[in-house]
Amino acid sequence: MQTASKYKILIVDDEPDIVELLHYNLTREGYEVAQAANGKRAIEVAQAFKPDVILMDVMMPVMDGIAACRQLRDMNDFKQTHIIFLTARAEEFSEVAAFDAGADDFITKPIKPRALLSRLAALARRDAQQDEQEQVINIAGLKIDRTSFAVYKGDQKITLPKKEFELLAFLATTPNKVFTREELLNSIWGSDVYVIARTVDVHIRKVREKVGEDHIRTIKGVGYKFNTD
Repeated sequence: MQTASKYKILIVDDEPDIVELLHYNLTREGYEVAQAANGKRAIEVAQAFKPDVILMDVMMPVMDGIAACRQLRDMNDFKQTHIIFLTARAEEFSEVAAFDAGADDFITKPIKPRALLSRLAALARRDAQQDEQEQVINIAGLKIDRTSFAVYKGDQKITLPKKEFELLAFLATTPNKVFTREELLNSIWGSDVYVIARTVDVHIRKVREKVGEDHIRTIKGVGYKFNTD
């Protein structure tokens, strides 16, 4: 992943004032920026622009953010893209549904440009730290390859979205150690993000669906561990 100032960022929002505010502040910091006014157009722009980060409103005409996020995550080019939802506190939508669609994070409106820039810098730091970690983990019949964000189970290649992959790799790095939901949130999403503990449950469920039920064990009332028993 590139350094923060080299990120390509796609802004998706149907409110021109918000798009203008974000575009001005991001380009001033050296980011390359594209924009779209609805989810359908966002998918078209993303395929040509290949963003590293997508800042996307939830409630939009033509296609909402959750539907667009789900379609983007189904495309190999956007499995590892950071998708961050822009949301007003008064909006009624399910955070669980959003994370289930593949969202990484939320930023609450009204958006504070300085806070957004700090968030992007934090993303870059975590990406850099992950780049320095062991590149391939072989454990319990799985090969977890950090360079390709792929998991191999025998001859089967399994491609996971970024947060699902990071969660599996983090647990596999310290097998049989139990982590609470809060510890996993802080390690994978960071302490400065707007996510709920249920987010971990959603991602664990999706990882199990793809790599098998036996690798991650639930410790009731505590959290999760990577199982090698």
